[in-house]
Amino acid sequence: MTIPNVVLTKRYAAAVAYASIIHAGDVRKGTEISYLCHLLGVSSLVIEAGGDEDQAIAGLLHDAVEDAGGMARADDIRARFGDRVTEIVIACSDSTDEEWKRVTPYGERKRLYLDRIKTEPMDYLLVTMADKVHNARAIVTDLHVHGAEVIGKFNGDANQVLDYYQECLAIAKERDVTPALRVPLELAVNEMTSMMAAPTV
Repeated sequence: MTIPNVVLTKRYAAAVAYASIIHAGDVRKGTEISYLCHLLGVSSLVIEAGGDEDQAIAGLLHDAVEDAGGMARADDIRARFGDRVTEIVIACSDSTDEEWKRVTPYGERKRLYLDRIKTEPMDYLLVTMADKVHNARAIVTDLHVHGAEVIGKFNGDANQVLDYYQECLAIAKERDVTPALRVPLELAVNEMTSMMAAPTV
């Protein structure tokens, strides 16, 4: 019998329930799709890339501090799921201060974030890159379905969004992130680049 690379316990089930509560009513930008779909997708990519249960839980909760409570949320996650999960979630966050995120320009936020992930621990980076893969794929799908207007749902302009994902890919290559994430990220970013440069998009 084949043994799974990670065995998920009641902690994971508890994290799914917790994520569904704190993100209840949240949807993906510009859609009516439950935000939980993104969180489950990121967690799934983490597992497929060889992540352990802590990393899979962090995938579920990777936006909780940034978008749903700041450091008070981090303290709650720490009490429920432990230090390692919490530190990965914080590492995945643009900011732990929702007000700072609201008033800080997209380009500045992303530059600070990119500088940070260049040196973050590899087990944190795996979760970060799973998030980037899921988001980049969604952007490509939206470009196919809706065209360039989808970029309007981001706080940055088209060039800033594209530059951000190209830089994420460069970091994935430089840090030698697992091919399970690096390859799909490269495919998505290359297609995004091609489509956003095309006059019909």
